[in-house]
Amino acid sequence: MLLDTASLYFRAYFGVPDSVRAPDGTPVNAVRGLLDFIGRLVQDHRPDDLVACWDADWRPQWRVDLIPTYKAHRVAAETAAGVPDEEETPDTLAPQVPVIADVLDALGIARVGAEGYEADDVIGTLTGRAAGPVDIVTGDRDLYQLVDDARGVRVLYPLKGVGTLQVTDEAWLREKYGVDGPGYVDLALLRGDPSDGLPGVPGIGEKTAAKLLDAFGDLAGIMAAVDDPAAKLTPSQRKRLDEARAYVAVAPKVVRVAGDVPLPEFDPALPAAPRDPAALDALATRWGLGGALQRLHSALRP
Repeated sequence: MLLDTASLYFRAYFGVPDSVRAPDGTPVNAVRGLLDFIGRLVQDHRPDDLVACWDADWRPQWRVDLIPTYKAHRVAAETAAGVPDEEETPDTLAPQVPVIADVLDALGIARVGAEGYEADDVIGTLTGRAAGPVDIVTGDRDLYQLVDDARGVRVLYPLKGVGTLQVTDEAWLREKYGVDGPGYVDLALLRGDPSDGLPGVPGIGEKTAAKLLDAFGDLAGIMAAVDDPAAKLTPSQRKRLDEARAYVAVAPKVVRVAGDVPLPEFDPALPAAPRDPAALDALATRWGLGGALQRLHSALRP
């Protein structure tokens, strides 16, 4: 089980009242909420291994170099939509992130990130390396691209906390979007995503993108059709795709998660006992986490 940790602690932050505080009055709603999320996931799904994938860099420069607008307007776009932004960390969440890191480390739950890469890239790399089935827990639809029934890779998308999860497999993707996992990359880059600063191809929305992919197979097939006068494209589609060649040439590398991230050595096994009991006791006392840690310990017991 691979956790998109930031996605989950943001959901915890916005889903758990900020009246949940440490003894000194500091909000710990994201910390407590995430621990309860992890406990529920372990209890319900009993994974053999668990990795909390970490955003070492939420906006890697190599992606910005390819598409300068990448995530540049995310705050404005999501604020306008009335959706809490997951990249501009709220004032009372920022101090909780190091606490989350310390608690996970003391527990012995693997926390893995890599400089210059997003958690998505860590998830993509670990998914590629996995010898068995993988459950990816995330509120980020970009990771639908990793869904692969043949390898048992699915996305568990939280609808309400983590007690109600949308199980995303190839059948669900085809019904919803008309594509499989790899096809979701092409759909996403054609459609664009204002919250990620991806312009997409003007005039090509989600439905049109799905129809084009159904007709021509993939992005390469669509662009080949642009050069084929006999291909069944409308004049406006041909024109817009032709004008978007520069974007289409670089967008796949930006949208596709990396699969070759250099990762440190780590032990993904569920911890039967805390790695550092003294540190964990100190954190529990300092931040008032006793109840949440007790519930998580109960879930982690074999």
